[in-house]
Amino acid sequence: MKQKHRSRITTDGLDRTPHRAFLRGMGLDDAAIARPFIGVATTAGEMTPCNMGLAEQAASAKIGVEAAGGTPREFTTISVSDGLSMNHAGMKFSLISREIIADSVETVVRAHAYDGLVCFAACDKTLPGMMMAMARLNVPAVFTYGGSALPGRFRGRDVTVLDSYEGVGAVMTGDMTLDDLAELERACLPTIGACAGQFTANTMAMVSEAMGLALPGSAMLPAVYAQRQAVARLAGETVMALLQNSGPLPRDIITRASLENACAIVAATGGSTNAGLHLPAIAHEVGLSFTLDHVAEIFARTPHIADLKPGGRFVAKDVFDIGGVQVVIKALLDAGHLHGDCVTVTGRTLAENAAGAPDPDGTIVRSVSNAISPTGGVVVLRGNLCPDGALLKVAGLNSLTFEGPALVFENEEACMRVVQDRSYQPGSVIVIRNEGPKGGPGMREMLGVTALIYGQGMGEKVALLTDGRFSGATRGMCIGYASPEAAVGGPIGLLRDGDPIRIDAAAATITVDVSHKELAARAAAGQNTTRPPLAGTLEKYAALVGPANLGAVTHSGNVVWERDEQL
Repeated sequence: MKQKHRSRITTDGLDRTPHRAFLRGMGLDDAAIARPFIGVATTAGEMTPCNMGLAEQAASAKIGVEAAGGTPREFTTISVSDGLSMNHAGMKFSLISREIIADSVETVVRAHAYDGLVCFAACDKTLPGMMMAMARLNVPAVFTYGGSALPGRFRGRDVTVLDSYEGVGAVMTGDMTLDDLAELERACLPTIGACAGQFTANTMAMVSEAMGLALPGSAMLPAVYAQRQAVARLAGETVMALLQNSGPLPRDIITRASLENACAIVAATGGSTNAGLHLPAIAHEVGLSFTLDHVAEIFARTPHIADLKPGGRFVAKDVFDIGGVQVVIKALLDAGHLHGDCVTVTGRTLAENAAGAPDPDGTIVRSVSNAISPTGGVVVLRGNLCPDGALLKVAGLNSLTFEGPALVFENEEACMRVVQDRSYQPGSVIVIRNEGPKGGPGMREMLGVTALIYGQGMGEKVALLTDGRFSGATRGMCIGYASPEAAVGGPIGLLRDGDPIRIDAAAATITVDVSHKELAARAAAGQNTTRPPLAGTLEKYAALVGPANLGAVTHSGNVVWERDEQL
């Protein structure tokens, strides 16, 4: 029996005459209306360099869909630039954008009953947002990353936009002149594309391949390379093959095993701590409980083998030049650190996809037997200060321990003023609270603060703890995602200036040397979580969002929608 496609609910029958009239108004003829409808969703726009190549790639995907017998329908959704919203109130909307992207793609695909989906994303939250939508919808779907920018060159070395952040601090200390910083500003981001280092966008791009939602070899291909058009066309052809073969569908691909593979690729590459927030959220969309506890288990047992910025030396283009993500996947597979039998959008397993990949080059990506460290580049810390966990990127750290007195700030702005004035002391544990998902609301990134500290030469002379987030570009002794957050009664909200804090990444602990009795007394006295009244998007988000250790999600999880059952 011939499969009935979802889209036929809008095209077939006498009472669908007006619907077909709308389709004809878009230039579709009988043949196009009779074919399956495939959504081609992008975050294309001029909000950030990351997204500026996506419209062209979407056009190539549409060619692939048409060539394989489908009718593509292109639509766009939002993107918030972390770079342009950093270090001001606009950053409150960055993580929120992840939910808006997932919700808006779901809305269009369900409302128009599209049969399949090709998703393009390039800026940090757009990647998990699109993958969450794919998981929620469970229609035949392929994810495609838009690609990273090429690194810039400054004084004979490769640079990224992170160097400009840290350059601000260097000017403050007299280690760089304003003229030098102006030259760096113009050199560090020479092309369109996402940030070149192993920051959040490239981390989640690698996740898309390791999880099996993206085509092999697609993630590390730079945004400006012409090969991206061929990858996009193949994505369009692939979604049609998935539709014809009835899968594998996203919920076939996103399993506990493939989520563990995703965690392993983050750990092996010293990837962004934001992955610890996004992977539980993706799991939530398919009805799996995959918390920070599960993430910690995989991080702890996976070796760190890729020497990538910000903790290392190399960028996405360097990984592409030696064979791409598949090099890392094959190395981990050969050493038993990945589940090779996980199915992917190609219809083949992860191991089959990586079978022909080159061996590690030994410099950019090492063999597991010569790992940079035996455990991953990201650690989940626990203790009486963060009982539900906190995240620290250890890749590139010179020391895994830190001990010092707390220097407490009620928000990012208050901390930034002190850091700009350089009126903090070496040895301090700088604490920024009330910046969690609910307390911010929006869980701001603190790259503006951390990069300034690093640029001032204080990168590992102080530690920083927050219930907010860090950019994938953050480096240093920076602990984020502290759970529970201050706004819901977490211990971080009970800290006072001078409280002794100890961080031990080797033991995966973070503690404050204050008695349980004293902490209970402080809790009884109440916490300072006051904030201005909320309205609009922030009000809705604060009312719905859950804790960071569970992914900071805003709905109750996977349910089978009635149309999924009908069709």
